Amino acid sequence: MDPGAARALEDVRHRIAAACARAGRDPASVALVAVSKTFSAERVLDLLACGHDLFGENRVQEALEKIPRVGPGARWHLVGHLQRNKARHAVGAFELIHSVDDLDLAREIDRRAAPLGIVQPVLVQVNLSQEATKFGAGDDAALPLLEAASALPHLEVRGLMTIPPLEEDAEASRPWFARLRDLRDRAETRLGRKLPDLSMGMSDDFEVAVEEGATIIRVGRALFGQRGQTLPA
Repeated sequence: MDPGAARALEDVRHRIAAACARAGRDPASVALVAVSKTFSAERVLDLLACGHDLFGENRVQEALEKIPRVGPGARWHLVGHLQRNKARHAVGAFELIHSVDDLDLAREIDRRAAPLGIVQPVLVQVNLSQEATKFGAGDDAALPLLEAASALPHLEVRGLMTIPPLEEDAEASRPWFARLRDLRDRAETRLGRKLPDLSMGMSDDFEVAVEEGATIIRVGRALFGQRGQTLPA
């Protein structure tokens, strides 16, 4: 077991637990996705040996090369943008796809899942800040997309994902997380069913996200260190 990986994982888990305590939540209600993009399979195996089994990748091709090298015991989420022409490779390879941002992509995932006889769990990505550099449905388009995607037979729409604007102060992300939670609550009323998952919060702001109701946080640097560097032993 790598001592640097073990220490980083313990620190992040402690911070999650502290944020949950402040919010009156059970730490078990928050899933930690260790975002391993650009990191080697060996680094993933280090964290797996520490008892963490949930990992996230941004690019389908990198994930499909890494997953067999890591082997059994790990679970995988796709947390980055998914192009429609890559959907056939993503369906069935990931436990959850976080980044459905338009109906055409939702339909393509549904089409690819059908012959496999599976229902693919997904989240709808919402671009609340409407930044041109970010993917995601706009605030006004998110509810119609949720409604239409939920009607597809081979999709399980489990909730929402967002990436707030980059800020130095984690507190600046709080309004965006609160807005996503409010949007989820309105969507539940509209759909007449629960949307259990809110994927929000990364290394710089995951504690605030947990306080605002995140059920999935996506953490890379706090677990793996800076890209191109190794964690201290």
